[in-house]
Amino acid sequence: MAESKERHAVHPRTAVLTRGFDPSLSLGSARPAVFRSSTYVFSSPEAAEQAFNILGGRAQAAPGESVDLVYSRFSHPNAEILEDQIVPLERGAQAAAAFNSGMAAIMTALLTFAQPGDTIVYNVPVYGGTQHLIEDFLEPWGIKAIAAIAGDGDGLDRVIAEAENLSVVFLETPANPTLVMTDLRRAADAVERRVAAGKSRPVLIVDNTFLGPAFQHPLRLGCDIVLYSATKYLSGFSDLLAGVALAADPALIRKMKSKRGLFGNILPPDECWMLNQRLPTVGLRMNRQSKNAQRIAESLASHKAIRKVYYPTLFDDAEQKRIYEKQCDYPGAIVSIDLKGGRPAAFDFLRKLQVAYNAVSLGSVETLVCHPKSTTHSGFTEEEWATAGITDGLVRISVGIEDWRDLLADFEQALEGLPVEAPASEQESGTRV
Repeated sequence: MAESKERHAVHPRTAVLTRGFDPSLSLGSARPAVFRSSTYVFSSPEAAEQAFNILGGRAQAAPGESVDLVYSRFSHPNAEILEDQIVPLERGAQAAAAFNSGMAAIMTALLTFAQPGDTIVYNVPVYGGTQHLIEDFLEPWGIKAIAAIAGDGDGLDRVIAEAENLSVVFLETPANPTLVMTDLRRAADAVERRVAAGKSRPVLIVDNTFLGPAFQHPLRLGCDIVLYSATKYLSGFSDLLAGVALAADPALIRKMKSKRGLFGNILPPDECWMLNQRLPTVGLRMNRQSKNAQRIAESLASHKAIRKVYYPTLFDDAEQKRIYEKQCDYPGAIVSIDLKGGRPAAFDFLRKLQVAYNAVSLGSVETLVCHPKSTTHSGFTEEEWATAGITDGLVRISVGIEDWRDLLADFEQALEGLPVEAPASEQESGTRV
């Protein structure tokens, strides 16, 4: 889309409503229309040539240059509007790319910056789909992957320093589903020390889905690329799939868009339009959800049927407390509880819910609750479950915008009658945070 009229600098909450969209190009409509077109008419043969030169990386658009659209697999008006308007929400970002799912964004990022013979470092626990992508596709394809335990800063420093042909460091923080946090500034410093030692500089990529863009700002901490499953908080209504990548360096996003054009995983116009309409309310929703979650987590912390509540304001590890207080603005809306009665208790708890829904995903206005070991992380080995701290009794709760008192009452009634002691045969397990 053509650049909108020059405006004085405004705050992100204003920019998300005003930048990147010119009503005069949509017959005066106050909000963007949906442009369902597969191909676009060139303004001239020369403009067509320039558009293809830019797509092919043989030229770069000049500042303020309006480049003709070519074909919706590469870009389209709704993608351009969305990508422009989402940038102010991510502190430090200068460019964005939209994808048709969070996994598409992750896959494209990894395949853009890593190739056979390279090494990637990633932290565990991590979203199950990400771990499957790394272990079941990238490693057999010839990319070496090294797992670092989330929360072990010394270990992460060491693998970043020592890894050969390191091209990507991929971090998810807080970790899914135990909420263990990784110090992003420390990771960025480890990358710079590697460069100072004359070794290759990896791209530092962060999955910021749990706390961003409202409560955690990786680009301001020295990270290169931030990824989102926009299906979650950015959308917030459990009715579309989307992914987003943002970076301070537009060249990184251009590289990802080049791969996106090959893979054909751009977000379609209708979904771009839907997601764009929801961006102005991301902060409002996330603030309500975080306040609800904190009240619920702290109310359940001493429940007799719960072994442990995982939530940032309840961290009992000094280093985890330090990372949270330094790195995050608010604790977010994900709470995990480890039930003393193990898997039977977890399943009974899920069966008895009346307000919250037993469903995977997170970040929506409705509260969603799942059992990670049998769903999102079900493909792990026993060793991987143990390393990740995913126990039989672990339940992940994504708190919505309902009245927190109704949710707390629902959880309390679902906990009623559950075992208050672990089975004699069960050993204490789980990740300490």
